[in-house]
Amino acid sequence: MSPELISILVLVVVFVIATTRSVNMGALAFAAAFGVGTLVADLDADGIFAGFPGDLFVVLVGVTYLFAIARANGTTDWLVHAAVRLVRGRVALIPWVMFALTGALTAIGAVSPAAVAIVAPVALSFATRYSISPLLMGTMVVHGAQAGGFSPISIYGSIVNGIVEREKLPGSEVGLFLASLVANLLIAAVLFAVLGGRKLWARGAVTPEAGGGLGEGAEPSGGGSSERGSGTGTGKDGTGKDGTGTGTGPSTTPAGGGTAPTAVAVRPDRETGDADGTGVRLTPARIATLAALVALVVAVLGFDLDAGLTAVSLAVVLSTAWPDDSRRAVGEIAWSTVLLICGVLTYVGVLEEMGTITWAGEGVGGIGVPLLAAVLLCYIGALVSAFASSVGIMGALIPLAVPFLAQGEIGAVGMVAALAVSATVVDVSPFSTNGALVLAAAPDVDRDRFFRQLMVYGGIVVAAVPALAWLVLVVPGFG
Repeated sequence: MSPELISILVLVVVFVIATTRSVNMGALAFAAAFGVGTLVADLDADGIFAGFPGDLFVVLVGVTYLFAIARANGTTDWLVHAAVRLVRGRVALIPWVMFALTGALTAIGAVSPAAVAIVAPVALSFATRYSISPLLMGTMVVHGAQAGGFSPISIYGSIVNGIVEREKLPGSEVGLFLASLVANLLIAAVLFAVLGGRKLWARGAVTPEAGGGLGEGAEPSGGGSSERGSGTGTGKDGTGKDGTGTGTGPSTTPAGGGTAPTAVAVRPDRETGDADGTGVRLTPARIATLAALVALVVAVLGFDLDAGLTAVSLAVVLSTAWPDDSRRAVGEIAWSTVLLICGVLTYVGVLEEMGTITWAGEGVGGIGVPLLAAVLLCYIGALVSAFASSVGIMGALIPLAVPFLAQGEIGAVGMVAALAVSATVVDVSPFSTNGALVLAAAPDVDRDRFFRQLMVYGGIVVAAVPALAWLVLVVPGFG
């Protein structure tokens, strides 16, 4: 058996173990990099660490550190309440507000499951109060998170753009962002039409007194009653797209591993809330945090500063000014995500050092039909990502596509965008972190039925979206 084939089989084993045994994929990838690099490729430690993504490490730590502070001091609670007030009782707008809110959170740097964990309990509590389909509300939240997930300063966007730059491929940060945004927006529009959105328009506006809301009588977010007990949402591969936390509702344990981020309960704030108890007001710490988020956007987009170093600097300023609010923020950095990304990309670096990337790419290109090879890669990304790490599979597949992209018959910009869309829209699967969070957050539902609905919908997405992404983004030859 050739060394190249051995290294690919080891990568497959890493994905299988991470999916089935609840072991962090990044830790497995580091071990695999050590084993394959030493025993198969005859690399020393310097050769193995050559692929360690130091720049992405700083981006992941800096952005999640800043966002952890925003969660700790209540800035994210304020954003949720402000968005809810925008609907002015118009029930049909609530799913779209939740879509936009999760999209905004991921676009400014929140890890996707963190945004879903914050918004999903509130969104699904509204779904119960206003008789909105929980499948509609839950999928709108997840697709909203993915819609903003590839902005130039987001976690996913920074990772993919970093991989593209490291592989010396033509890239378009704006094109990648728009591809994901438009794809998820179109999917959300179809879901809204199919799952009862048109009936919601007929209801008109509902006052808080008539239909509930975030007032004194509102059920705390997280959903469910005390009889349900507490459960722990679990994620894809112990990756920490994912943090740790518990939410109300039965325990859910999708394939994979890891624990989901703490779902932030949005409750009336007795000390800092509005006089009517329906929201949270702006405090100096929250104003400063909002200013820091805006400053991050301006610094990265307007002045081309490094997102990771800028985010760390802003987080340090906030921590110094309000140490009590920020004391636990370092512990809430998505360390498992950091481990995932650094481990997978280090192993990919070993594959590059030993020539596996070139060997595999030539094999895919050897099919003789580059468009067929492209669609196969999109389906591989979608299928594996439905159970494993979206970012991890992109980190592995983009380098594998480099050799046949170099032939010039397939546009690199369109191919990367198609892979990104295919590997992330499937996060609605109940076996993924985001799907598990939605399932756990839904109050007063038949969870077995809801699980089946999410699983069927996830299967439809896996079957349909890669082909559509390939048709729209790859076939025309963008980039």
